[in-house]
Amino acid sequence: MAAQTNFIDIATIWLHAGKGGDGAVSFHREKFVAAGGPDGGDGGRGGDIIFVADDHLSTLMDFRYKRKYTAPEGGKGGASLCHGKNAENLIIKVPLGTVIKDAESGLVIADLSDHTPVTIAKGGRGGYGNAHFATPTRQIPKFAKPGMPGEDIQVTLELKLIADVGLIGFPNVGKSTLISTISAAKPKIANYHFTTLVPTLGVVSVGEGASFVCADIPGLIEGASEGIGLGHDFLRHVERCRLLLHVVDVSGSECREPVEDFEKINEELAKFSPELAQRPQIVVGNKCDLATEEQIESFRSYVEGKGLTFVPISAATMQGVRELPGLVYNRLKDIPPVPVFTPEYKKPEPKANDRAYTIQRMEAHVWSIDAPWLEYILAGSNVDDYESLQYFQRQLDESGILTELVEKGVQENDTILIGEYQFDYIF
Repeated sequence: MAAQTNFIDIATIWLHAGKGGDGAVSFHREKFVAAGGPDGGDGGRGGDIIFVADDHLSTLMDFRYKRKYTAPEGGKGGASLCHGKNAENLIIKVPLGTVIKDAESGLVIADLSDHTPVTIAKGGRGGYGNAHFATPTRQIPKFAKPGMPGEDIQVTLELKLIADVGLIGFPNVGKSTLISTISAAKPKIANYHFTTLVPTLGVVSVGEGASFVCADIPGLIEGASEGIGLGHDFLRHVERCRLLLHVVDVSGSECREPVEDFEKINEELAKFSPELAQRPQIVVGNKCDLATEEQIESFRSYVEGKGLTFVPISAATMQGVRELPGLVYNRLKDIPPVPVFTPEYKKPEPKANDRAYTIQRMEAHVWSIDAPWLEYILAGSNVDDYESLQYFQRQLDESGILTELVEKGVQENDTILIGEYQFDYIF
């Protein structure tokens, strides 16, 4: 039971990419050189947070207790134009099939259905050292820029197992017995409801190196799509399955009608995902050893009347079981792979109407303006174009930045630093 209770397939965590290293304030020192120029190096880049799928992981258990992940900061710049060390990236390993979503919006950021690394949070760029700000008119800048913060984001991790075939059906209809007979999977089997508490994967061989992966999903009950029972927690694991094996107790040993069971499970699938309800199905009538011929044929007629394939078996006695893998494999040949979850999330760009800013006096005639929205405008502007500069000037005026600069004592020809840009202040 310990392995089952440790199965975690959803977790929410905070990601903090590394801050960029600060730029250095330094001046060249050398024998017989009375006044060397500025030689402060730039800071290093902060570490990114990168996710990668690992075949050896099968649960998100590691994220149950550790919820915050922070990448290293970049190294500080040094003298003699020494660039700060770029930080190591933080690599987070997750099981294959993990979908990463923005926790706030629920939009998909990435689907780790293969082993391609995905960068989720980027580290901040390093700050410029004082050598970067030397000009013919300002030969000894005594300031440098701090490193930029890394990206922060809260994400939800959802494990959606990767399997070709999903076994679905009510509790205690024999799904676990079936997967244990057609594969090497060893699920817990007992004659009571919800014996299977977690999804079980099994590789089914059909000879000559051919195989497919089958997932035994905990039993569904009516209302599963609304969170009743265990089914709602695990329905996500059939979203990647190309084919569903719908297992029904054809004998009615649980005092339920096979047709009613069949319809209720399909209703729950449709409520959870209309697309999932349209996935190809093979209906497996289990417990035929306990059913009458009339019960079997009546259910067969109903299923085939809906255009579906019906396979009568008895997982307990192996009746019809040996032929099932070949039938499933041949059916899979005609079904294309289920598309991966398409990324929907886009990192929010700084908004021009979010006019937050801070003004800092770096030295007597140098000012730094920290305003992400303004940097965003500058990045899309041609600073050599008169009209673009006029538009930028209006943004400075309308936001109140120019007024505050005057109030703080800015003077003619003072240097204004905005991100990577520097301007001379002219009345």
